[in-house]
Amino acid sequence: MTSTVASQNAARNRAARTLVDSDIHPQALPRDVLPRLDARNRRRFERFGSRVPGPPEIYPRVSNGGYRLDAWPDGGFPGNDLALMQQQLLDEFGIDHGVLIPLQSHSWGAEAREFADALCRALNDWIVEEWLDPEPRLRSSIAVPLESPDLAAEEIRRRAGDPRFVQVLLSTGGEALFGRRHYWPIYAAAVEAGLPIAAHTGGLEQHRGPGWPSFYLEEHVWNGNTMSALIMSMICEGVFEEFPTLKVICVEGGIAWLGPLMWAMDEAWTMLREDVPHLSAPPSEYVREHFWFTTQPIEEPADPAHLETALRHIDMNDRIMFASDYPHWDFDSPRMAPRLLPAAIREQVMGANACRLFGLPQRAQEAR
Repeated sequence: MTSTVASQNAARNRAARTLVDSDIHPQALPRDVLPRLDARNRRRFERFGSRVPGPPEIYPRVSNGGYRLDAWPDGGFPGNDLALMQQQLLDEFGIDHGVLIPLQSHSWGAEAREFADALCRALNDWIVEEWLDPEPRLRSSIAVPLESPDLAAEEIRRRAGDPRFVQVLLSTGGEALFGRRHYWPIYAAAVEAGLPIAAHTGGLEQHRGPGWPSFYLEEHVWNGNTMSALIMSMICEGVFEEFPTLKVICVEGGIAWLGPLMWAMDEAWTMLREDVPHLSAPPSEYVREHFWFTTQPIEEPADPAHLETALRHIDMNDRIMFASDYPHWDFDSPRMAPRLLPAAIREQVMGANACRLFGLPQRAQEAR
């Protein structure tokens, strides 16, 4: 598609509101990564690959690797073709801003120190050169070697001068829960850079508890549990007492479960405050002050009024951001997703909240 035709399509498809997609997944192939590694790390990557297999290789998994059938470019892989993503997402729906989340860093961040650092730097370089430079509508996450927080902090500082990087990426599954002090240098660097942390489902341990699931259905609905564990760990370990301006985005974990979690945490806190004397407020206050959420995969009850009730209990409509999850099979269309939301919050969720968090410009007609 020529740039002129693409621009015409984008103009025709522009919605009445600013549209921000907060979860788009690019996929670097070995041919993209290898030239950006030094000789030693290039040989290691060629011989041994990654410590943790990528999502398409993990059982149980849906057919087609978990991707849209139409998202496979000729001779490529979903998420590796910028032109196809522009056509199917940015231009098709008139999206103003899209935030890239390269999921490979979920496993690459857990490699041996220097190897993980080299892989994440190569991934960030590829994002800049092949995605951000040619497409001004895109922003990205900083991929970091999360199990080596000192090196992760260095990578955050290295990229912080580029305003196109708008968040620091973590998985929800690390070698330890992310409230532990081991990870605090990452949060310190993020706060120093003025960037939120984006916790996306996946990583080393996606199924904490009784064991690995037998069916993809189990895996697919587990994400809220890992988000709950991350939220409780960060609050109870005192992360926000140490970093009072830190913001955390829970990406791809649903949201309707949040109200009952806050009720349970607050009730327990009233009885167990001596166990967490460092907390200066009820846990729900930390959630409402420090956490943000994305829509995909938002819960879809048979009666939409039930979702509206759940969101009312949560009372965080100014902290929810639209996400499509392109190019995955359960992609949420920016055209259809607003119908799931109460009319009063659609403009906020579809773009205004993300613009406020990431400092992105809104359309002139929306300026008040």
